[in-house]
Amino acid sequence: MFLVGGLVAVGLTTAGCNLAPTMSRSDIVAEPSACQAKRFEVYFAEGEARLTDVARQAIGLTATQLQGCRIDKVQVIGLADASGAANANQSLSERRAIAVAEALEAAGWPAPAFDVDGVGAEGATTAGVNEPMRRRTEVLVEASPRT
Repeated sequence: MFLVGGLVAVGLTTAGCNLAPTMSRSDIVAEPSACQAKRFEVYFAEGEARLTDVARQAIGLTATQLQGCRIDKVQVIGLADASGAANANQSLSERRAIAVAEALEAAGWPAPAFDVDGVGAEGATTAGVNEPMRRRTEVLVEASPRT
């Protein structure tokens, strides 16, 4: 033992640290599965339901990440900000959700797994302020490893 700055330090040896000499790293460390729930958002310009290049990249990236996985369910929720009439916002949010769902189908995702909905401008104002970040579609994906 050594006295260092008023603390007692004990010399340790590493001789007893090799507790599992027959185990490999893969026996004790598991790589996370790519086949798990994912959430991403696709943003749109004001009054638009057309996918931008950035939106297509986000969709493509997620599709690539989940390649080889079983897509169990995809929830696509279109949103709109509070500018404009309620029925126009509802239609716009539905068109946004459909545009994203179609792009995911084109990427090879199974159509029966989709739940597509538009919520219009519902909840688009906070304390009387219009929220422009509502110009988006939320995508929630449930995926699992193929068996």
